Amino acid sequence: MDTNDTTSSIPNEQVPLQEEELSHSDKMIGVFTEPGKTFEKTSLFPARTIDWFLPMLILLVLVAISQIILLNNPEIAYQVRQKAVERIEQNFSEAVKNGQMTQEQAEQQMDRILEQMDQGRGTVGMIIQSVSILVIGFIIFFIMAGLHFFFAKVVFKGEGVYASSLVANGLSAYIGIVAVILGAILSLVLGKMLPDLSVASFFDSDKSEFLGWVLGKLDIITIWTNVVLSIGLAKMFRSKSMMKYFLMVFGIWILGSLLFWGLAKAFPFLGWFMG
Repeated sequence: MDTNDTTSSIPNEQVPLQEEELSHSDKMIGVFTEPGKTFEKTSLFPARTIDWFLPMLILLVLVAISQIILLNNPEIAYQVRQKAVERIEQNFSEAVKNGQMTQEQAEQQMDRILEQMDQGRGTVGMIIQSVSILVIGFIIFFIMAGLHFFFAKVVFKGEGVYASSLVANGLSAYIGIVAVILGAILSLVLGKMLPDLSVASFFDSDKSEFLGWVLGKLDIITIWTNVVLSIGLAKMFRSKSMMKYFLMVFGIWILGSLLFWGLAKAFPFLGWFMG
């Protein structure tokens, strides 16, 4: 037997290489640099809890910290309170005019809200606010992931699971972290609270008006996040068509926001809760 012939033939054979799973840090960087390839590689392995839990936790903790820092700035805190009071008074005034509540009810609710605002400025209030941000933030996250999963799995017949939607939404949240940091820095520099980085926030447009609502959608970071989320969902659910995921994600964002805006217009007293 000629051993030389046997050994020389081995290098010529095509041996398939097993795809190596990306680390979480690689996925975090990939979301910014190569979202398509990153999510495609991520979809080849079981969904990891850390891939959605860690970015969401960091995002919400940063939101809570930024709120504490900004509201401890006297100038910003005063502006936030004044704008909130003016908006609430306007909403209650319209509600009274439309017969949705009496003047007495409006005054009672206004007094209660002002009392809650004063209480919220203390340490206990800050703790309650921070915990609320974490709890409500995760609840909204799970609901949105569920909505995306419904369309991806039931409507589009994708191959992923609910955890796939959690990962796509979670990793995309790293872009939102950039928005929180930039928003906090710009708020301190400009001396006013920026709830987001939209055109409406920079020009103090009234988001209760339709033009203000439209300008509120002109937010480059939010648009970027939704683009990456669309790519992530398409890859995680093994879709050949990416366009339907873009239409789904942006459709939910625009139509959902428009629905809440319409409810706030129809029922002015809800404006306080819907911002």
